[in-house]
Amino acid sequence: MTDYRTLLEQIEKAGISHSDTVMIHSSLRAVGEVEGRAEGLIEAFREYLSDGLLLIPTHTWANVNKNSPVFDVRKTEPCIGTLPTVAAFHKDAFRSLHPTHSLAAFGKRAEKYIENESESHTPTPINGCFGRLYDEKAKILLVGVGHNKNTYIHSIDERVDIPNRLTPEEIPFTVVDKNGIAYSHPSRSHYTPGTPDVSANFVKFTDLLAERGATHMSKIGLADTIVCDAVKLTEVLMPIFEESKLKGIDLCADGRSLSELLG
Repeated sequence: MTDYRTLLEQIEKAGISHSDTVMIHSSLRAVGEVEGRAEGLIEAFREYLSDGLLLIPTHTWANVNKNSPVFDVRKTEPCIGTLPTVAAFHKDAFRSLHPTHSLAAFGKRAEKYIENESESHTPTPINGCFGRLYDEKAKILLVGVGHNKNTYIHSIDERVDIPNRLTPEEIPFTVVDKNGIAYSHPSRSHYTPGTPDVSANFVKFTDLLAERGATHMSKIGLADTIVCDAVKLTEVLMPIFEESKLKGIDLCADGRSLSELLG
């Protein structure tokens, strides 16, 4: 078992400062047994980020869609695992009001960070909770998972305005807030014709991002952890995305390697 003190030491060794903004994507199975289980992992990060911000995605895209268009922040469960589910309903969490790409925020600035998410009408807009990871100079931890789970890369798609990433029309979602008040929240969703999961191809950037210094490896529990610098990650990928857009190449919808696609 990884105890609480060891978790704190691992967070420090990952190069995280106490004032950082940190987003966690995780596989608890890869992390292994930790003191306090999922809540213990959350508490360790909360304690360490004493002057920072902890963000845990609580996505609902699999169960909130055009056929089931209601997101209730009080009870709609995430579709992406145990840690997000614990985080979504944690007594100290502030959960954002995005119908498909909500997140749970912890820390002194948590409520402020999510307050304008009701104005997001795509999954990861520049001014939304994911896009602003760049402005926060955030760290993104892929704990026991790869870049196929790195939602931030979708926000780079949106910065570059890559074609064929979103549904052509907004879906008429309804959001119910913590006070039980329902309101309309139309939003486009991720959709790439001919590709069931475009993010599966994000892993092709793994080596490049490491070579360019945008990521480094660490450990959380037993899990190999990719520590991403949101600013450096953007600086590496944006020019590549812009170049491929000019050439009419979709790097993430095409399963071929980067060298095959860009030469």
